[in-house]
Amino acid sequence: MTTSNSKSPNFYESVYNIVKKIPKGKVTTYGHIALLLGNPRAARAVGYALNSLKKDRESKIPWQRVINREGRISFKGDSFRADLQKKILQTEGVFFDLAGDQLDFGKYGWFP
Repeated sequence: MTTSNSKSPNFYESVYNIVKKIPKGKVTTYGHIALLLGNPRAARAVGYALNSLKKDRESKIPWQRVINREGRISFKGDSFRADLQKKILQTEGVFFDLAGDQLDFGKYGWFP
């Protein structure tokens, strides 16, 4: 898949289909979703897809279960969304370290 194709609506729908499979209480990375889609270099495009979710679909696609490879929530200047993501994950039973910014992939990771 080329980079231009990785930004197509079909790519986005493929991302959403994988994200829907992440069980409650688990997380995965943008890169792992890209790998599952057969395009391991498309992690950023996965992020774009999730950032492009329309409000009416956010409750159907568990976007909050996708984090960066360091086990942290990624945000680009949108601290409200980062706080929301953390709160939603905590209600699902996903907890961060004492510093409050990193989680344990051994415990919470989903990497089929």
